[in-house]
Amino acid sequence: MIVKFSPQLQKELEKIYRKERKLSDRIEKQLTLFEENPKHPSLRTHKLSGSLKNIWSISITSNIRMVYVLLNENSALFFKIGTHDVVYSE
Repeated sequence: MIVKFSPQLQKELEKIYRKERKLSDRIEKQLTLFEENPKHPSLRTHKLSGSLKNIWSISITSNIRMVYVLLNENSALFFKIGTHDVVYSE
């Protein structure tokens, strides 16, 4: 799977990479797994529902999620990272 980032998420990731080494390492690990197998069990990949339908989520840590939309069968655009409450808010 090809991973792409929205400009807003790219800026957020750059901040995380500068300030939070442990979290940035975990993000890299999870994104590598996603590229190899988007349905890998440790990602806990799931499709959201309701007003967030057509949006998918993966787990970075027990309380950090990244959400994305599928651009096609081979690529995903990640656009938000944060806690459960942050990424699932409208």
